[in-house]
Amino acid sequence: MIGISADFDPVHLGHVDLIQKAREVADEKNTEVVIYLNKGYSANHAPFFTNFEARSKMALEAGADRIVPIENLHHRLTMAYTVPIRIALMIQDGITDYVDAAEVNPARIKKYAASFIKRGIFSGIPRNLPNRNVIRWYAVNEFLDLRFKRKMKFHFIPEGKVNGEKISGRQIRQEILENNLKIPHNVKKVLPDSTTNILEDEIKKGNMPGKRNLEVVLNRLNTRPRHKLLKTAHLNASAVEHIIQGRWYQAENQVWASLRQAGYGPVLSRLALSCVEEDVTRGELYELIIDYEKQGIIPPDQTIGQVIERAWYVASMVEKGFTSSEAHEKFRKGSRIKDKPQYSFEAGIHLRSFELESLKEGMDAHLYVDKRGVLACELKPSGRKVKSPLKLSGKMATYLRLLVDSQIIPLRGELVKKKRGWRIKLRVGL
Repeated sequence: MIGISADFDPVHLGHVDLIQKAREVADEKNTEVVIYLNKGYSANHAPFFTNFEARSKMALEAGADRIVPIENLHHRLTMAYTVPIRIALMIQDGITDYVDAAEVNPARIKKYAASFIKRGIFSGIPRNLPNRNVIRWYAVNEFLDLRFKRKMKFHFIPEGKVNGEKISGRQIRQEILENNLKIPHNVKKVLPDSTTNILEDEIKKGNMPGKRNLEVVLNRLNTRPRHKLLKTAHLNASAVEHIIQGRWYQAENQVWASLRQAGYGPVLSRLALSCVEEDVTRGELYELIIDYEKQGIIPPDQTIGQVIERAWYVASMVEKGFTSSEAHEKFRKGSRIKDKPQYSFEAGIHLRSFELESLKEGMDAHLYVDKRGVLACELKPSGRKVKSPLKLSGKMATYLRLLVDSQIIPLRGELVKKKRGWRIKLRVGL
């Protein structure tokens, strides 16, 4: 089988070229063309402009034989995780050849990918690399050859262009929106007639464009406390603080402004909003990634254990006088320490005398970072809230903060009674 993984939102002439190339390879091998079509959210974590059924119809009209939906990934995980998961699915399904479009010469793609394959690192591919996502796909396909003892053969075609300009799905969508959901003549020129007809039919039915459930998103961002927001996947402490400071939200662009202040780019902002919309927690992500780890699909540098080990290493190096960036770079280059990460440790808290009688051992301690950037917890005895900063050594505070800012590692706190008083038992993971 010949595979293509895509959003196709909507199918344009560049996509038709892609499918025709796949058709050519499929006919030579007497097999079928299968489109692994993203459903629910795009590969870039946004709601689709065109619904799944319409995009499927477009792909079939363009020459595909079969559609396989890819869902429940792109509102949860970054591409560093979704790419290996999708490639593994295709290999396991029996896809032998993969077709993609790239502006860069295939030899250069293979050359760029070779350095990542050699190091076994497939995350953090530099943004300035041309066709960086194609490079990621090629590199991860080589990595998974070790797991499955087989890999897909890649076929590259030039990116679709009209009059020397690259065909952009984003521009197509934008121009249709700006033209009050009427397809402009210049857009029709880059679409096959079948896509134009399907789009016009979907618009007439009122099925377009797809949108976020902003009522849910804004309500959650406007009302949830710090500790609840911090349990949401892909929200770090800075994002939570800027969300709190930016309240009261009435429009999506206001949320984007807050996330931008927290250092979030467009892709991560879309992912964070999708996690809020779908109520994706760190715990959910933790279990999902570990499940794929057990299947041998997640590259070593992206495992949960590696994320935790990196945080522990950096905290240890910072204690020795290195800067955080220096420690991260040393870890990336392979430096390690014998001391293993702590998955359970205790922190002290500040309590006032009148708060003591309401406390009970085993009570949940909800972790958060306060507006001063201090690690803290909130206890909820009956009828009241008890808040306190956490008393930790410098190393453990750095370690905990790095885990908080990992965006995917869940953290739990529990009130425990010791001879020296009340303490918070902290646990990393589930």
